[in-house]
Amino acid sequence: MEYVGIVLVSHSPKLVEGLLEIIRQVIHDVPIEIAGGTDENDIGTSVEKIMTAIGNANSGKGALVFYDLGSAKMNAEVAIEMLAAIDVKIIDAPLVEAAYVAAVEANMKKNLQEIQQTIQTEF
Repeated sequence: MEYVGIVLVSHSPKLVEGLLEIIRQVIHDVPIEIAGGTDENDIGTSVEKIMTAIGNANSGKGALVFYDLGSAKMNAEVAIEMLAAIDVKIIDAPLVEAAYVAAVEANMKKNLQEIQQTIQTEF
């Protein structure tokens, strides 16, 4: 069964690794990809990492992108534009809480719009 994918974007590789670890304690099947840090794993973000994460997370049901700071959002927007991904949405909500809720919702096999609506309502 295909699920809506989740992409976690952060300036810190450790932050998204930790968040993924928290989510994986309860959600096992939803595709969740991380894009943390620069290509050298320094603090920052990488359009290429984000593009790869989106490609890996999107199994045909779309993907939701969560980010920590403004430039991460900007690079996510560039990645989505470069991929011409119409089924990928950036979510403006708290990274940890919203990504966790989205993973739970995706695990319940909700579609992209349903999950996005839940996040907008909750946060």
